Amino acid sequence: MQKMKGHYHPMTLVQNDILRAYIELGFEITEGPIMDTDKSNFEDLNMKYGHPARDAQDTFYIKDKLGPDGKPMMPRTQLSQMQVRYPLEHKPPFKITYFGKAFRNENMDATHEAEHSQIECMVVSKTANLGELKGTIEHALSAAFGTAVETRLRPAYFPFVEPGVEADMKCFICEAEGRKRTCPICKGVGWREVVASGVMNPVVLRNGGIDTDEWQGWAFAIGWDRMSLFKYDLPDIRLFNSGDLRLTNQF
Repeated sequence: MQKMKGHYHPMTLVQNDILRAYIELGFEITEGPIMDTDKSNFEDLNMKYGHPARDAQDTFYIKDKLGPDGKPMMPRTQLSQMQVRYPLEHKPPFKITYFGKAFRNENMDATHEAEHSQIECMVVSKTANLGELKGTIEHALSAAFGTAVETRLRPAYFPFVEPGVEADMKCFICEAEGRKRTCPICKGVGWREVVASGVMNPVVLRNGGIDTDEWQGWAFAIGWDRMSLFKYDLPDIRLFNSGDLRLTNQF
């Protein structure tokens, strides 16, 4: 009988590289529920009912399934639910990372999927700061791409962090000069937006039972399907969930 050679999915390869980088920095790997309540997915993250940020989440809801809060259950729209869930069961300080699928009612195309993959991490300590956040992002991205990565931070709004920042990755192919319009990383722009992040909002910390006079924190999320798309110069994000063995057999 002919022996068949197994292959790792490209997303698995990138996931393992990022998680290995976090473990090197002393992060604990944990996880949260895929199905969640309105309270955990929205309200505890500073998005009360009617908050405009909810509209951007394009949420799916589970028919005839109510949570203990009396509102419809939903597949999580982001993994930031853990910013409250974990502290309610663990005392700071801690450094954690968690990963998995999140779901939004996207118009699917080459760069958007209804289910997307995130690796998020959170730090709560007495000295957590933006400099530490930036260094951790660069460490994770360098591990994912196998080369030193430089980032820049830009102000951004997310209800559960304050201040919020988006991290752009300097293109290590074009070196931010924008010379190659066919570049798989930046398409000739020189920088690529890759991470949503920020200092944890005191409201969120308090919802997790944390004394904000003593503790502070930061968190960020990496879409590791996007990372895989960039790293391997693939044309369509939908390939990852297609089950087409012609994709995985290349790795």
